[in-house]
Amino acid sequence: MTDTNHGTLIVPALRYEDARAAIDFLCQAFGFERHLVVEGAGDQIEHAQLVLGSRMVMLSSRKDGPFDRMLKLASEAGGCTQTIYVIVDDADAHHTRAAKAGAELVMPLEDAGYGGRGYTCKDLEGNLWTFGTYNPWTAEH
Repeated sequence: MTDTNHGTLIVPALRYEDARAAIDFLCQAFGFERHLVVEGAGDQIEHAQLVLGSRMVMLSSRKDGPFDRMLKLASEAGGCTQTIYVIVDDADAHHTRAAKAGAELVMPLEDAGYGGRGYTCKDLEGNLWTFGTYNPWTAEH
């Protein structure tokens, strides 16, 4: 599938120790909605697709396969090694929602020098998420 405005789409994919709890948190704190959740044995999530507006993130429970052995959870890496940036219409309202849901706010809500307004927080397993109004596709450079 391609995006007619920008070419090929990129869909971030994350692994969680407790993917079921992560899905609940991402929906409650960040406003994602369940698009598809495939359950596995026990409490495992084989594959999940969550959407926020017209964009998607995929996630699953940690597994013991060749692909997963190449990945480290934030807790194993001693902190996060990547971050996800999500464009939102109202950073202030989003910040309030995330704070009420218990997201760990690590960088304050503020105006960015290059435009836009945003903040950074951690999810329940330590992954960094930045939410802001800056849109690199429409910003003047």
